[in-house]
Amino acid sequence: MFRILFYLVVVFLLGLGFAWLAERPGDLVVTFAGYRYEVSLMVAAVAIVAIVAAVMILWWLIRSIWTSPYTVARYFRVRRRDRGYQALSTGMIAAGAGDGGLARRMSQQAAKLISSDQEPLIHLLDAQAALLDGDRQAARDKFTAMLDDPEMRLLGLRGLYLEAERLGEREAARHYAERAVENAPQLEWAVNAALEGKTGEGDWDGALKLLDSRRATGKDARESVASRRAVLLTAKAMDVLDADPQVARTTALEAHKLRPDFVPAAVTAARALFRQNELRKGSKVLETVWKKEPHPEIADAYIHARPGDSTQDRLARAKKLQSLKRNNVESALVVGRAALDAGEYRLARESCEAAARLGPRESVYLLMADIEEAETGDQGRVRQWLAKALRAPRDPAWVADGYVAERWAPVSPVTGKLDAFEWRMPMERLAQVVEGEEDFSPAPAIAAPKGEEADEPAKAEAEPVVIEAEPVEVEKPQKAKPADAAAEAVAKPEKPEPPAETAPVNGQKAASAKKDDPAKPPLPDDPGVDPDDKDSSTQSPFRLF
Repeated sequence: MFRILFYLVVVFLLGLGFAWLAERPGDLVVTFAGYRYEVSLMVAAVAIVAIVAAVMILWWLIRSIWTSPYTVARYFRVRRRDRGYQALSTGMIAAGAGDGGLARRMSQQAAKLISSDQEPLIHLLDAQAALLDGDRQAARDKFTAMLDDPEMRLLGLRGLYLEAERLGEREAARHYAERAVENAPQLEWAVNAALEGKTGEGDWDGALKLLDSRRATGKDARESVASRRAVLLTAKAMDVLDADPQVARTTALEAHKLRPDFVPAAVTAARALFRQNELRKGSKVLETVWKKEPHPEIADAYIHARPGDSTQDRLARAKKLQSLKRNNVESALVVGRAALDAGEYRLARESCEAAARLGPRESVYLLMADIEEAETGDQGRVRQWLAKALRAPRDPAWVADGYVAERWAPVSPVTGKLDAFEWRMPMERLAQVVEGEEDFSPAPAIAAPKGEEADEPAKAEAEPVVIEAEPVEVEKPQKAKPADAAAEAVAKPEKPEPPAETAPVNGQKAASAKKDDPAKPPLPDDPGVDPDDKDSSTQSPFRLF
């Protein structure tokens, strides 16, 4: 664009010059070798311009002829290079698509057209083609050769690392990863692999040093580095908690500062503070995290902060936790357990019922069974709550790569990944939660719970529960009886009716009774009833749970 404008400006200036000369007539006289030459100014200017143009054209012709061999050679060289890059591009696409044969052919063609010294990607295409062909040794040789080239060194280390991981050679893989970190600390894969090696050995200081050497750019990268640093600091504090509480205190508090909602860091910092008789500061740390993330480990550390506290003191601390996070399952369970230890069964039962309303799960019903056994000793009710616990959703736990652990760990025992454990519900079993069936009153005569009448036999057989025999009345559910009345009903069962009338098949009679009289109240829960058990329903009017 600028060149065109320059030419236009030159032509414009020439036109102005010739116009200026045309308006001012004159003669140009030249005397040379006794001859006198006289021409007008316009003719002289045109002659001068023509001579200059002729000289430029003559120079261009001579230069073109002189450089023609080089121009021809460069044309063919560029054409050859373009064909080589086209083959290289096609080969890389074929390698990405998994076409080993085409990748190998394009690699050979590209190597003929382009020198591997000029284009290092030919080595990568060769290695990828060897991997697709199954020639692992040739691929490793190619990656090893890349280590001599500064531009390809990181690529070679990456390839050797992946091959070592595939063969299960963890030491070699860690060696290649550490070499890559030395050259490029920003590589995520290299940092992760080196960290896994050091954390697997328990070298927390070395892992922290390695993590600090990484140059994190961007907000997400800085947050990731801070999160992993908090995990490493927490792991170090847990290791030195018994040997050096002061170091554990400093390290855990730093981890808590990096991740204020990280439960293991807060619990470890609080325990280190408690060992140094800093009860108020440790309790403050736990209370701060409890407001954000209620957790059983926080509650346990908070309630047992002083080993010599009485059960009433622990109950008071549990109530304080509940005041910080109301309408929460964990808060209700904390008060329920502390009240059970203190012998306040009424408060324990109320807290447990509140927890069941907020989130019914296994620990709620197990705690209710403990309360029932401690308060009344009714084994029938205890078995009923235990049966509900078997069918309830599981409690959250520390889960990493499908492995469920009782305590948090910095690395996964399955893959060795750092910060893999999460506090969530395990997915081993899906529980069935039926709405509106949280009945906390005793029910001596228990019928099949709603929603189980159409269950498949295999499902009923998968969760058998055995408790003592009781008489069954399907059509008219009885009201709640005290424990003595329930025992009397078991000792003196009613006279069984004829099998034709009392032996329902697959819950058909119960279903028909419910359909005929919709105004009747729903039957109470019985998690141990198997309505699809034809043998128990046809052979005896009594039902073994």
